[in-house]
Amino acid sequence: MWSTIARSCACLSLSIFASAVGAQTGPPVSRPAIGLPEALARTVARNPELAVLGYRIEAAEGRLQQADLRPNPELGVNVQDAFGTDAYNGFDSTETTVTLGWVLERGVRERLIDEARTDVSLRTLDAEIVRVDAAAETARRFLDCLAYQGRLQNAADAVRLAEETVAAVRNRVEASRAPEAELSRAQAELARAELVVEDYEHELLSGYHRLSAQWGETQPDFASVDGELESISTVEPLEALLARAGQNPELARYLSEQRLAEAQLRLAEARARPSWIAHAGLRRYELSDDVALVGGITIPLPVRNRNQGRIAEARADVARTQAQREAARVRLETALFVLYQELRHNTQLARRLVDDVIPRIERALADTRRAYELGRYSYLEWSVVQEELLEANNDLLEAGIDARRIIIELERLTGVRFAPPSGQ
Repeated sequence: MWSTIARSCACLSLSIFASAVGAQTGPPVSRPAIGLPEALARTVARNPELAVLGYRIEAAEGRLQQADLRPNPELGVNVQDAFGTDAYNGFDSTETTVTLGWVLERGVRERLIDEARTDVSLRTLDAEIVRVDAAAETARRFLDCLAYQGRLQNAADAVRLAEETVAAVRNRVEASRAPEAELSRAQAELARAELVVEDYEHELLSGYHRLSAQWGETQPDFASVDGELESISTVEPLEALLARAGQNPELARYLSEQRLAEAQLRLAEARARPSWIAHAGLRRYELSDDVALVGGITIPLPVRNRNQGRIAEARADVARTQAQREAARVRLETALFVLYQELRHNTQLARRLVDDVIPRIERALADTRRAYELGRYSYLEWSVVQEELLEANNDLLEAGIDARRIIIELERLTGVRFAPPSGQ
């Protein structure tokens, strides 16, 4: 069971994150960075909310052990013809019978064992689902940290650009080639960019704490997270993902729940046949000092089926679990289709930004700055191009973040591990 859980959680370690890069921009501290594989390993080993799962499985195994126990035999002692009158005075004519009785379950215990064994499988699947969900949540929080590191880097680039702008505008103002108002505007933009950096620093610190809480730590022992957002992983065709939809642990749980309902139906049908009680023993006759064997069997008369309501309930549960599994399959395949389309969109968006948009804006920005320094463009025209470049870089970052978020969900739903980016 644990190896299956480990593989399921490792599936969420996203090959796009497994390729470690240098520590992202963050507070200059000496603590090391952490990668997603280590974060997932810590989560599986130390997440406080996962501590109860093993006990639930142990409880189900205890019920299986209990179901496998046979009923104990019953000792019966029967005394007749004692403490009467005349010839039956005291124990003179007593008949004493000692018997042992056994319950003939007629298949009930086997059905109980089947039900308990299926319940153990169901509890094991529940544990796996919760562990996979915890690993997926760790991957999401790791991605949040990685996203804020990227946003902080972009914000730092914006500050650098604003500082260069202030210096260029100051030169023109000091040369009496631009009004003082342009310098004030440039300085205001620099202050706003520095506020964005401060905001992201706070968000990043909170993200580190949220991530470390996944393994029960209230103080992070790392300074940054390792990963990259620029490369887009190769994703299998949608048809291949749909073919693997059956690996979804929730679908497996519905299948196990259906088997449990079927086991309960067989148990209810077995209990409709009442158990028999057989007994055998010895009888002693005090009057003649003789001993004889006695035996018998008790068979309840099934005049009425007193279990027909439970049988009807169990049959309805079997049909319900079948319907739930089919509904879950439809939801799963629909979610895969929608996520896949969103991933394709984000991949195409990132590619166009890298290949077509950002290089052209960078060239336009360089040309606009030279034109501004020559007095051919205004400060407003220069600042507009700067904003366009910053916005394009932010769009590229957010497209990468959205793509990684979608990949986390695709891996959680299918168990597919995607190929690493080329060159990784």
